[in-house]
Amino acid sequence: MPAEETAIETRGLEPVPDGERGGRVRELVPTWVAANISVLLLTMGAGLVIFNKLNIWQVLVVAVAAPVVSYGIVGLISIAGKRGGAPGMALSRAVFGQRGNLLPGALIWVARWGWETINAVSGAYAVLTVLDLLFGVESSTALIVVTLLFFVGCTFVVSGLGINALRVCSKWSTYLFGAFSVLVLGYLVVTTDWSAVFGKPAGSTAMMIAGIGTIAAGGISWVPSGPDFTRYLPRTASSGAMVGATIGGAGVVVLPMVLMGAVMAVGTPDLATAQDPVSFIGELLPTWIAVPYLLIALVGMLLINSMSMYSAGFTAQTLGIKVPRAWAVSVNAVISLVFGFLLMVVATSFFGSFISFLTLLAVAFSAWIGVFGVDMLRRRTYDGAALLDTTRTSAYWYKGGFAWQAMTAWALALLVGLLFTKVDWFAGPLAGTWIGHNGLGWAAGIVTSGVLYAVLPRTAPGAPAAQAAEDREPAGSLSN
Repeated sequence: MPAEETAIETRGLEPVPDGERGGRVRELVPTWVAANISVLLLTMGAGLVIFNKLNIWQVLVVAVAAPVVSYGIVGLISIAGKRGGAPGMALSRAVFGQRGNLLPGALIWVARWGWETINAVSGAYAVLTVLDLLFGVESSTALIVVTLLFFVGCTFVVSGLGINALRVCSKWSTYLFGAFSVLVLGYLVVTTDWSAVFGKPAGSTAMMIAGIGTIAAGGISWVPSGPDFTRYLPRTASSGAMVGATIGGAGVVVLPMVLMGAVMAVGTPDLATAQDPVSFIGELLPTWIAVPYLLIALVGMLLINSMSMYSAGFTAQTLGIKVPRAWAVSVNAVISLVFGFLLMVVATSFFGSFISFLTLLAVAFSAWIGVFGVDMLRRRTYDGAALLDTTRTSAYWYKGGFAWQAMTAWALALLVGLLFTKVDWFAGPLAGTWIGHNGLGWAAGIVTSGVLYAVLPRTAPGAPAAQAAEDREPAGSLSN
């Protein structure tokens, strides 16, 4: 039975055969809707009003531009999935070399820890808020541990089941979250002081650009995972439709959520600075709306983490962790528990930690994106046998296992991105420039890596693995 059709997906890094590619482009819409069902978007929308000083029209521009930019890149890189039928970090071996791919792979794997930690914490806060609203149960250290265990445990189960479980959960959470978001939007329309919302003065263009950069950073963190969700699509699937479905799925959530957060912030300025980014929903909305909305949002945050851990399992396998994908995700699950506990109990500012994580996450991924993207423009096919062959016989071994052109562009772009980046605990020497001030260090990384890789001499792959084996046969030997 094809790996995709079983209850538990058993396929790992190996490319999906053409005969098993029964996916449909329209399935990408609920996938990327689910990847954005997070109340953190409300907090980020509030931050645009409180910290960036934007008015509602500027927030609207940010909320439209950010998903178009970031998920447009996700959609474009996803095209590699239908071409090669393998996860993104497995296809990356063709670009960086079998050994070279270990470096960006390790960095991306570690960077996911922050994303998964933030979502685990948000999910735990949602559970705590529901318990408080329904039963008056106050938060405690012991309860924090229990809720984190519950959330991460559910994430581990869903991500371990694989692509089918993610598709089913994504579809139904999309319907439910969409319905209740309309309900919340209706409540805000009736209860909001719209004169205060529309009377807010405009902020600077620089702060609007910075807002686009901040919200786009969340989408950028999904770019290496894009091929993971398109590898079951047939090679004939429309590339344009794939990009459109990715942008549309993300945008249909990001746009209203960011706008709702901005509207809420006008009457509740503390929203953007709350240590608990979820409990404010219980304060702003009546219980009969807040409780089901939080429960559905909890499912959404669980799906976000499940999708991230699903991809992290593949990344772990590319690093040489020789366990099935379903168990490879357990490493990230444990890390989410530890870091989540520290963030909920020790950290003093959730929003500051969240933005710092998000910014560094985007920078860590940006150098890979530029190199992989330019390579994808040049490449139409991938050698499936060479992707899995980690020995010197692989066509993707290059020189000593490294594609020096890709590695050079990646390393320099990573350095450039950090030079322009500023977070709570780190500031690059160029962070005060226009690029750094507008939170575009990740964009500088993508442009740098892409341009460098484009101008450096092309890396010539070796002979395909099967051909290399034939070439080593003694002269005159007979094959069966």
